[in-house]
Amino acid sequence: MDSAEFRRAAHQMVEYIIEYMENIKNRQVLPSIEPGYIRTLLPGEAPEDPEKWENILGDIERVIMPGVTHWHSPHFHAYYPTGNSWPSLLADMLSDAIGCIGFTWMASPACTELETLMMDWLGKLLDLPKCFLSEESEGVGGGVIQTTASEATLVCMLAAKTKTIQ
Repeated sequence: MDSAEFRRAAHQMVEYIIEYMENIKNRQVLPSIEPGYIRTLLPGEAPEDPEKWENILGDIERVIMPGVTHWHSPHFHAYYPTGNSWPSLLADMLSDAIGCIGFTWMASPACTELETLMMDWLGKLLDLPKCFLSEESEGVGGGVIQTTASEATLVCMLAAKTKTIQ
């Protein structure tokens, strides 16, 4: 895929996403498939030649969507809400294009600093004491956004262990 093909495919994908989000209320929330259903719809071996984009786009409805739980559906009331919005979709596109891996400051100063600032914004909105803010705490406050509940639990356990050892 070259840049011209990407541009065309990206426009098609954006249109697909808009159509999906605008009509999600009409989809069955939970899939009614059996384990292993994808193996019956796709080849057992990886293709030797690239698939045409049109085939891949068609496979989204034919193969992927039958097995999707539609978390953004207004009819889905289990677990917890997901953070999805039009601006977040645009941010994901940019983040994917940049390939931002912000696990340390040096890996991506802009990513790390933006996250730190936004965590301070959140702390202020929650009216947390200044010791929880990175700008006010001389390096001991602040926080990071964990990507999953499991990751957040692990960080809490590590913090508790460190506090106990000290």
